Amino acid sequence: MELKFIRKIREKKINKILDQIDKRDLFKRYSLLLLGCFIVAFSFNIFFDQYNIVCFGISGLSLVFKQFGIPTYIFILVGNVILLTISHFALGKKKTQHAIVGSLLYPLLVYLTSFLKPYFYFENIELLVIAIFGGVLTGLGYGLIYKTNFNTGGTDVITEIVSKYTKISLGKATWVSDGLVVLSSLIVFSWEIVLYGFLVLYIISFMTDKVVIGISQSKAFYIVTQKESEVRDFLLSIADGGVTIINARGGYTNEKESLLLGVVPTRQYFLVKEGLKTIDNKIFFLVCDSYEVSPRRKHHEK
Repeated sequence: MELKFIRKIREKKINKILDQIDKRDLFKRYSLLLLGCFIVAFSFNIFFDQYNIVCFGISGLSLVFKQFGIPTYIFILVGNVILLTISHFALGKKKTQHAIVGSLLYPLLVYLTSFLKPYFYFENIELLVIAIFGGVLTGLGYGLIYKTNFNTGGTDVITEIVSKYTKISLGKATWVSDGLVVLSSLIVFSWEIVLYGFLVLYIISFMTDKVVIGISQSKAFYIVTQKESEVRDFLLSIADGGVTIINARGGYTNEKESLLLGVVPTRQYFLVKEGLKTIDNKIFFLVCDSYEVSPRRKHHEK
């Protein structure tokens, strides 16, 4: 009973921090979300829809069902609404809020940018070049979106649900969900399209992480703070995050203090950075790329 009470207090504090983050720089964040969604929608129509490259998420599935007469933007909109409903019950209100605007804005922009296709048809260009340029541009768009701490719903919702209930990392869950989408193209397309789809998936993943912050899959935070317990609880609340507390001594004061080493997925960088500043406005932290993280068993409270 006492552990449940303590856990509820922690969750309340963390939710308060997340609420404060969500209210920061709203104009800038929504502007980046709009720009990112436009870039992804433009790239989808110009590079993937025109050349039938099934590559990612609900957008990729829409190209499969387009062969049966369903417009892509209609399929994306309906799919996103269904997944938002599932997200509300499976992931909670807070997670779902971050996907609502992107889930509705993205299919609208797919519809609006579809009229540009006749002006950007590339004749006599290898499909490999089309796939590379499309992947780079899409990765740029998603990078801008993730920097705002929003997303476009779709398979992002499926990824988080798979990660939550199977206990696998977000990165692996993403490859599982998007990989199945690419394989689904075999229903109407050839193996050549499948291979191009996997190439595009890799390029998008690489470019997204590059735009968000660097090319590593994880970020290591070295933190010195007077609010050790709050920072620790916050880092442990991050999906696939972890923290270790190290005994240290101040170089100037020579006094004993604690150094927290937190490791989080690259896509969670914005959330963690803003969360740390919200907890302690005098906090000191150093961020480094983390290229390999050894799995570590987590002990859950019961």
